[in-house]
Parts: sequence; C-alpha cells; structure tokens
Amino acid sequence: MRAKNNCRAGIFRDMGDKTLLRKGKVKEVYDRHDGTLEFVFTDNISVFDKVIPTRIPHKGEVLCRISAFWFRKCEELGIQTHFLEADGNRMGVKKFRIITDYGAIDRQTADYVIPLEVIARYYVAGSLYERLQDRGMEYGERLPEPLVEFTTKFEEHDRHLTEEEALSIAGLSPREAEDIKQAVLDIDGYMNEKVAERGLIHVDGKKEFAFDEERTLVVVDTFGTPDEDRFWDREKYRQGVFEERSKEFVRSHYRSTGYYDALKKARREGKPEPDIPPLPADMTREVSRLYIDIYEQITGEEF
Repeated sequence: MRAKNNCRAGIFRDMGDKTLLRKGKVKEVYDRHDGTLEFVFTDNISVFDKVIPTRIPHKGEVLCRISAFWFRKCEELGIQTHFLEADGNRMGVKKFRIITDYGAIDRQTADYVIPLEVIARYYVAGSLYERLQDRGMEYGERLPEPLVEFTTKFEEHDRHLTEEEALSIAGLSPREAEDIKQAVLDIDGYMNEKVAERGLIHVDGKKEFAFDEERTLVVVDTFGTPDEDRFWDREKYRQGVFEERSKEFVRSHYRSTGYYDALKKARREGKPEPDIPPLPADMTREVSRLYIDIYEQITGEEF
C-alpha cells in the first residue's frame, strides 16, 4: 500500500459551505462538498458507549494532533491513509461512502468504509482480561503473539465477530482480511518501537479502514490516541504497576465507583441504563493533564 494523494496545505482550508453529517460521541463530521470531510474533535469524553457530562479541556486538540502525527508516519511507511491536513482540533480527510446495509456490500464493492473495527492486542488487559481470567492468564501479561480481532463499527454496541462473520458483513476475501491484519501489525510494529523509546508500552488499540475507488486499502478515522489505544508507563510496568496513560484511566474510575457493574447489570437484564455521573473537578484537571502529557510523550513535541 503506497501513500498517494495526501496533500498538505500550509493553511487549513476553512470552507464555509459545510454540512454536518454525523455528531458522534466525541467527534463531529462535516461534508465539505468537494470529496473531502472535516473532522472536528470535541472536548467530550466517552466510556462504555456513554458520553460523560464533563468536558476535558484541550482533549479535542490533543486527539487531532496525535492522529495527524501518526498519519504522517504512515505516509513515511508507504501506507495509504485518508489524511489531508490538520489544524488545532480540525482535520481534513478524503471522503468514502458509508454503507450500513451489509447486504449491499460484496467483493466487487469499492469506495466505502469497511464496517469493521480491527483490534490488536499485545498484553492482557481490559475486556480481554475479563475473557481470559479462567484460562490462567494474569493481568498485564504479555501475549505470546499479537491477537488481532474484528468487531462491528456501525452497530449501537460493538460486538466481537468471528473471522467468517467479518468477511461476510464487510465484503472481504480471506486475502483482504489478511492484508488488513498485516497493515495493522506493520503500523503497530512501528508505533510500539517508537513509544517504547519514549517510556511507553502500547498495550492495544483499534484501527479502521476503507477501500478506495480501485479497492485499495486505506487507513481511516483516527488511531494511536489515548482514546483508541491503551498505553502504560514503561518503567512502572517493570515495577509491576500498570499506570494507565490512556482513556482507560477514566474507565478505571467508573469501575471503582461501581458504575460499570451497575451498567453491565442493566444491560444484561434489559433494564434502563443508569446515567453516567460527571467527573469530579480534580479528576477533570488530572485527565486534561494526562492527555497533554501523552501528546508530548508520543510526539516529542511541546503542546
């Protein structure tokens, strides 16, 4: 996959004629009516598919700038992405079709966002730990080899898929599925090495892809940020401490308060889900500082 058509504008194109396409949990997507989209990264933060009623200062700009950093690194690796330009909390990207009807996708379909999220895991953590507790795996243990899994992208709640299900709903051939996995491992191989040099461990993360008009694989959305990926402090890990340098820090807060257990119980029993409470003011400041710190740690640049 060779990078192509990734233009760089010295000044971000502030186009007045934009249409709001989607207002996601943390990101707004606008159609710029020229074959491109504009992402606006907000200061919202979400966990467990819930938007927390607390804004995190500077979070949107951090996510945008980290994403742009990794997209440019993909370019150096010769991996095609949808990235065009970025400024502050805004990013311009190439537009691909969104097809939510799985029946409308087959192996001849082109120019569409593949309706999958691809999760690569390198250590036992998060939901993987919950799944492996009865198999004798310990939290924080390094996996003998990377685990790459597919989940849904456009459904209300993400769900794990077998590879056969992923091929079916996304219109992929077995070879294309392997190409996606290899692209993830190639990107993460570079990422894992670089963040290790800066005192971090890349624990796991997600990536998303599209096919262009020629059905060439393209990396889309965002990745390598504290929202999509999990990072630990490398030195603390050597001491047996799993210090979260990602949004998992916030998830841990809601687990410790009992909210996550209450939410899981409601979902399991089909009852109304409890509202997620706001973050305390001191923790809001701490989370904002965490995002800025990890930007500087990943990129080596001052925020």
